[in-house]
Amino acid sequence: MRTAYKCRAYPTPEQAAMLSRTFGCVRVVWNQTLAWRHRRWHAEQESTNVPQANAFLTQLKRTEEFAWLNEVSSVPLQQVLRTQQRAFVNFFEGRARYPRFKSRTGRQSAEYTRSGFRWRDGRLWLAKTDTPLKFVWSWPDVDPATITPSTVTVSRDPDGRWYVSLAVDVADPEQTPATGTAVGVDLGVKDFAVTSDGEKIANPRHLERKARNLARYQRRMARKQRGSANRAKARAKIARAHRKVRDARRDFLHKTSTRLVRDHDVIVIEDLAVKNMVRNRSLARTISDCGWGEFRRLLEYKTTRYGRHLIVIDRWYPSSKTCSACGHLLAALSLNTRHWTCPGCGTRHDRDVNAAKNILAAGLAVSACGADVRHPGSSRVRSAVKQETQPARGGIPRL
Repeated sequence: MRTAYKCRAYPTPEQAAMLSRTFGCVRVVWNQTLAWRHRRWHAEQESTNVPQANAFLTQLKRTEEFAWLNEVSSVPLQQVLRTQQRAFVNFFEGRARYPRFKSRTGRQSAEYTRSGFRWRDGRLWLAKTDTPLKFVWSWPDVDPATITPSTVTVSRDPDGRWYVSLAVDVADPEQTPATGTAVGVDLGVKDFAVTSDGEKIANPRHLERKARNLARYQRRMARKQRGSANRAKARAKIARAHRKVRDARRDFLHKTSTRLVRDHDVIVIEDLAVKNMVRNRSLARTISDCGWGEFRRLLEYKTTRYGRHLIVIDRWYPSSKTCSACGHLLAALSLNTRHWTCPGCGTRHDRDVNAAKNILAAGLAVSACGADVRHPGSSRVRSAVKQETQPARGGIPRL
């Protein structure tokens, strides 16, 4: 199994200068190659592969204008061409957008393969450096001297923090003991998640709590002269505020997903179209702050790693409008209605808890018939849950 250890790095001034030059060269190679591929396609209608891109890079380094590309290690420059090739493959297969040009104000990174670094006794030497790169190891149960990284990625965030990510092949972890329980999870805005057991996980709203400070920092930056050092300092302060929001959100999503995977054998969620939902201007920022897509990604790899089962039912399944007791299907249910009484059996429902129960029932029914509806990264695949208008006649299956 492939995993990565991301550590906080503290380069010396000499190492920081060398890495900054490497970041600049990586960015220039990406942008020049992307522009060349674009021109080549429109002029000759021919696609580009990695050997052709490598030949273009060799010619680029021989020119007088870009001769300074030879001052840094060639490994990150060659690796960025492979990364760009993967980006185009993902674009043509519909998994990503068209590759864009890189900016010097965003996150900067450089990837080194085995020929571009040396790892010895838990210490890292990068190409073109004489001293090891200092970093903080945060896994006391893992001895860094025993691992063998296959690739090393050095990055610098807009707020000025440095990181090093070590990709390592490790043994598969031990399977978590079975609990014999299953849970349906209904994701929302008011409550981040509501489970079929009746538990409501509050939405921490990390971005909303920092919105006033962020707006004040952005107004201050707007008053600074473009290109000045004060504007750069103000931009870094905004980046630090966003980093705190991002770290708090990631910590919350990790803890929530880990607890669900640890306590349940089967987890059932809906296939939400987050990309379409954020088109609502009134709810776009709130929905983005929830991190539903990242939460699903965490559940996918954690359930696979620890021997659990994740089921994703179709996004059009009427979980909120269906009575979890008798299966009666309402004709309409507004978003403002948080509680409703079933006209068929008279059961009083909490909207979100009822939806979570129906999500669990649909997931277990699909699992029982042998159709796995988990399709990571794809929303075009139709699940086995049919979108019938007739109400389902049956209660919630029990394990």
